[in-house]
Amino acid sequence: MEKFIIKGGKRLKGEVTISGFKNAAVAILPATILAEEKTIIENLPQISDTRVLKEILTSLGAEVVNLGENEVQIDGEKIKECVADSELAKGLRASYYFLGAGLGRFKKAKVAYPGGCSIGSRPIDQHIKGFEALGAKVKIEHGMISVQARDLKGADIYMDVVSVGATINIMLAAVKAKGTTMIENAAKEPHVVDVASYLNCLGAKVKGAGTDTIKIEGVKKLGGCRHAIIPDQIEAGTYMVAAAATRGDVLVKNVIPKHMESITAKLKEMNVDIEENGDEIRVKTSRRAKGVDIKTLVYPGFPTDLQQPMSSLLAISEGTSSITENIFEGRFKHINELKRMGADIKVEGRVAFIQGVKKLSPAVVSASDLRAGAALVVAALATKGETEVQQIEHIKRGYDRIEEKLKGLGASIDTITE
Repeated sequence: MEKFIIKGGKRLKGEVTISGFKNAAVAILPATILAEEKTIIENLPQISDTRVLKEILTSLGAEVVNLGENEVQIDGEKIKECVADSELAKGLRASYYFLGAGLGRFKKAKVAYPGGCSIGSRPIDQHIKGFEALGAKVKIEHGMISVQARDLKGADIYMDVVSVGATINIMLAAVKAKGTTMIENAAKEPHVVDVASYLNCLGAKVKGAGTDTIKIEGVKKLGGCRHAIIPDQIEAGTYMVAAAATRGDVLVKNVIPKHMESITAKLKEMNVDIEENGDEIRVKTSRRAKGVDIKTLVYPGFPTDLQQPMSSLLAISEGTSSITENIFEGRFKHINELKRMGADIKVEGRVAFIQGVKKLSPAVVSASDLRAGAALVVAALATKGETEVQQIEHIKRGYDRIEEKLKGLGASIDTITE
């Protein structure tokens, strides 16, 4: 068991470089089994989720070679079938992307029912609907999901709800289906676009990614390519929030400002100074932030993955704030931990009402999931004294070298192993 010991109350100052997007990486790695030649993935974040996915690829028979800290070469030519039934697959939500990729390449796949963070109901009915529309039969039994088709044929698929995972999984299955597939009411998130870019790099014909209609012309063969993963908008947003919470001055490098518009707009509304210059965003403030109201929405709205870190900033902001969580109903588990630190927050259903306090107090707190852990780190950084953040394995699922990067900004943070 590992935990962070954070001695907070210091202004974060300096530069931080953002790593590749976790949410894109965990889809692109399974997608590599569609390639019939070697592929090289650049800007791959060093997080536990990507390490697990590489282990799953190796267990399937792929040759996985690390070319550098953030670069990997994958050769899946020797993979004979896509059966991911290990304990590794069970603990990772993104393992379900092997269903779409396996179906696309082998016309069948079998994967352990996915796990991941406990943040509310995340059904896979839209994934199943898409697979069945393409001609596959789906079975769920004994903790395993299996998909199989004699032939995959393009289809018109309307998503009943906007789902990033289902949109990507259907794309993976459809790239080698006969004919044309149309995905209506598709998710528009940046990582959907990045996965489509990777598939097109292999030779697929995917158009419209980033809009609510994606058109896929099936191809017979996919080759190899070199692809660089886009910067992580959630990691960038977390450092921006941490800078504001500590009244710091941080230059966030390697970002796509267009992807950051919702968080940038909210921070400006909170009287935090923001400067954009090319692929860099500077966050600078010496005053207490002002409370605001936030509603999480699908892209390009305010991302659900950032509402938890933002709640830590709102907890010490001036006045009253509210957060309405429209995506996942279980995304307020961190609130009780913030209360341990003295936050004044009341949760009613999907809405958290926050009365800002001037300061929080150090405490022993525990991360219940990835972004909850990030929220507690932000709170600890802004709090004078020593805070202990437990269960940091959740945090390391999605933040590349977070301890090293925070130390680079002047934070006092250490990992203790028990």
